[in-house]
Amino acid sequence: MTSAIIYLVDSLLTIYLYVLIMRLVMQLTRADFRNQVAHFILAVTNPIVMPLRRILPPLGKVDTASVLAIILVAAFTIGTITLIASHALPTPISWLLGTGTMVLRAFIVFYIGCIFVYALLSFVVQGGYSPIFALLGHVVEPVLKPFRRIIPPIAGWDLSTLWALLALGALLRLLNLG
Repeated sequence: MTSAIIYLVDSLLTIYLYVLIMRLVMQLTRADFRNQVAHFILAVTNPIVMPLRRILPPLGKVDTASVLAIILVAAFTIGTITLIASHALPTPISWLLGTGTMVLRAFIVFYIGCIFVYALLSFVVQGGYSPIFALLGHVVEPVLKPFRRIIPPIAGWDLSTLWALLALGALLRLLNLG
């Protein structure tokens, strides 16, 4: 019973963490906020980001309220999971380390997921418009651009997504997060 509750709580909070990361990355990459997917992301994250924004002004392109929301949700996830599993809160050091690890891992896994979905959609949406594909294009382009400079298309196939996925997967393992 406890493992099922931990699974549900962890899954729901992690999904919300990814949505918060998407909001931050959309702001950093200056993605188009006028499509339906962006409106959904804003609507879902506004309840936590907007109150924080009253306290924390943005620093240039970085929305500090979104950054703090990501950290708070990760810390809440670590605390909640530990509380459910061991009926005690984690020590401050393990809570801090767990939160940092979770945020770093979440950003890498977020990009792996976005690049994977972007690559799949590139086969489906050829020449057409998809709000998800357009949004993912803005989000993943800064990661794919360096790979495209190094590895040119082979017979018309852009393999930058493959190499980016391999590099991010290797990074997860090098940092011992995967």
